[in-house]
Amino acid sequence: MTSSGLFFTSLISGGVAGTVVDVVLFPVDTIKTRLQSERGFWKSGGLSKIYKGFLPAAAGSAPCAALFFCTYETTKSLLNSQNFLNIHTPVVHMISASLGEVAACLIRVPVEIAKQRRQDLTQGNRSAISILRHALRTEGFIGGLYRGFGTTLSREIPFSLIQFPLWEYFKATWSEHRGEPLASAHVAICGALAGAIAGGITTPFDVAKTRIMLANQGEAQKNNMFSVLRNIYAREGISGLFSGFIPRVMWISIGGTIFFGVYDFVSSTISASSIFQQDS
Repeated sequence: MTSSGLFFTSLISGGVAGTVVDVVLFPVDTIKTRLQSERGFWKSGGLSKIYKGFLPAAAGSAPCAALFFCTYETTKSLLNSQNFLNIHTPVVHMISASLGEVAACLIRVPVEIAKQRRQDLTQGNRSAISILRHALRTEGFIGGLYRGFGTTLSREIPFSLIQFPLWEYFKATWSEHRGEPLASAHVAICGALAGAIAGGITTPFDVAKTRIMLANQGEAQKNNMFSVLRNIYAREGISGLFSGFIPRVMWISIGGTIFFGVYDFVSSTISASSIFQQDS
């Protein structure tokens, strides 16, 4: 496949996969956000209006996932082609995933700001655009639209450093055991298992990111991730650090099944077409 074909395939496959996951599993994400809120689950809305914040999430999911996979697959292909670098395969996957997360967070963070403030009913009933405009006007570009950018990266990069090497390893091992390439359903199972492991381990980072994004301007929660984690542990203990653990692992494992399954299916379908079967 040509470099332009790889980019286009990753763009379409990632966009479709990201949209499907967010549409199907949005209520679980809402419950997780409210469990992690400092105000508590019931005060943040409980089980009511669990699709609040859906529109900004749906609007951002496709470009976010597409940008991640374009960066991931392109970087992986580039590093694998440079034989003189002699980089071990897991390291290639780690580097590619990390760069993919940096690119995706340029879209993900403003979307998360709008989505999570919509999901937390104590934040009022403003629209996503109104939330982002208010954040930009009162808190500035970095402190408003990109509040929690570093924290989000601190959550996403460790997650991807665990998830993607595991996903690639599970696929390679299972394929070798079967003696043939995996079907999309098998790729999906590998994604679910890798995602569940990574999601469970990185839950405290997700809690810190949620607290920072939901904090009012000027609150201490705007501190860096590690100070937030210390405060959570001091006041709420281990249970506070792992609040929302079950819905997070559930969301990521089910989401991984859908995401990687859809991604592999769409990618395989596009790759099998005649459009990209020519050399560069």
